[in-house]
Amino acid sequence: MSNSTSPQSAQLLLEDQGLSFPPGFLWGAATASYQIEGGVHEGGRTASIWDTFSHTPGRVLHGHTGDVACDHYHRYPDDVKMMAELGLKAYRLSVAWPRIQPDGSGPANQAGLDFYRALVDELLEHGIQPWVTLYHWDLPQALEDAGGWPVRDTAHRFAEYAELTHAALGDRVRHWITLNEPWCSAFLGYGSGVHAPGRTEAPAAVRAAHHLMLGHGLATQAMRAAAPDHEVGVTLNLYAVSPQSDSAADTDAARRIDGLANRFFLDPILRGSYPTDVVADLAEVTDFGHVQDGDLEVISTPNSFLGINYYSRHVVAGPVEGVEPEPYWRAQSCWPGSEQVRFVTRGVPVTDMNWEIDAPGLVEILQLVHREYPELPLYITENGSAFVDEVVDGEVDDTDRLAYFDAHLRACHAAISSGVPLRGYFAWSLMDNFEWAWGYTKRFGMIHVDYDSQLRIPKSSAKWYAKVIRRNGLAAQ
Repeated sequence: MSNSTSPQSAQLLLEDQGLSFPPGFLWGAATASYQIEGGVHEGGRTASIWDTFSHTPGRVLHGHTGDVACDHYHRYPDDVKMMAELGLKAYRLSVAWPRIQPDGSGPANQAGLDFYRALVDELLEHGIQPWVTLYHWDLPQALEDAGGWPVRDTAHRFAEYAELTHAALGDRVRHWITLNEPWCSAFLGYGSGVHAPGRTEAPAAVRAAHHLMLGHGLATQAMRAAAPDHEVGVTLNLYAVSPQSDSAADTDAARRIDGLANRFFLDPILRGSYPTDVVADLAEVTDFGHVQDGDLEVISTPNSFLGINYYSRHVVAGPVEGVEPEPYWRAQSCWPGSEQVRFVTRGVPVTDMNWEIDAPGLVEILQLVHREYPELPLYITENGSAFVDEVVDGEVDDTDRLAYFDAHLRACHAAISSGVPLRGYFAWSLMDNFEWAWGYTKRFGMIHVDYDSQLRIPKSSAKWYAKVIRRNGLAAQ
């Protein structure tokens, strides 16, 4: 990945005192439907791929499922009051597709729409902007049974679902995110199989990525036709990528991972073309025959903004000399065509997910997107960290998470100061929740959740974030 800011100079940008953010900077927090809602058999909702996956033995740690999760389906009024007490200006929620279309197609399920209408009304009554994500990974199982995202028709079904949801909520909601992290949906769901639906088919993963982006474009066109003044964008998980050394092998490894993690989505969505080097890397996996005339024009339908999820940096190296990588058809990899790349650690502090903490990487990503792609407003739609939390005398003092937020918000301010049009920040996550294949063993929340009693306890990071919102900035270090 090319960048104009080295990790060292980016770090210098973060060494500042009290910082004020621009007037109107949007402060929010984010969650996802399957991770918090529960109520999986209520209101006409049918199974999603995550219901099926989590109920399949061996797929999720300890056999955990999202059947109850944080019981937000029943407790949303209290949860919204909690958001208001934090001073949140915006809340990024996601809609469960199987609540709206139980069979993945056809007319909308009014009971499902009523739940989201009530939730959005509650937010608006408390002065909180709803930012609605249409797809945060809970594909209706009926559509997966018909082939899932590797099948072109799923993109059209997604556009239909988006149109139905927008028609029902568009009088209340003005900010829409089509997809959350299509890289994860495609390459973790259909490549490595560690996410739902758990398939390990590299060609299918590449097709899924294309059809996810096609669905984004079709949905964007449908919603914009209905309400031209609404803001519609997509959220991508982006990584700073660095070679372990300046050797040719390591440099090529960084090019490959930057290509598949970042440019494979940024280029089609923002430029209307696939990066030629990544297409070449994937030559043994697919001939891209699934890309039809006009697809890239649809995929590159202009966005109102780009959402960026940032958690860490990838440091990579070339293959070990003399060791042949598994061919793609045998490797269960989320990096098809680049199975030989090694991910290396640097001995720096990590979160409970074993993800390296690298705030300067956020400056790099924001500056790169602003520099290399058509200018549009940017939002951090997820940023956060998992740590082991302990309740002591009814309090949770999560100093590591607080420090993580502080460092990354300083990175946001540094990027803004360098000219990046960053308009807002959504902390991940509002509350502890079902963390996908890790079940309930990883906690990202600013609010501690006791999954037995459903008691919510604001952590130190939540109280700190509330102060940040009130002052629209950070205190001196």
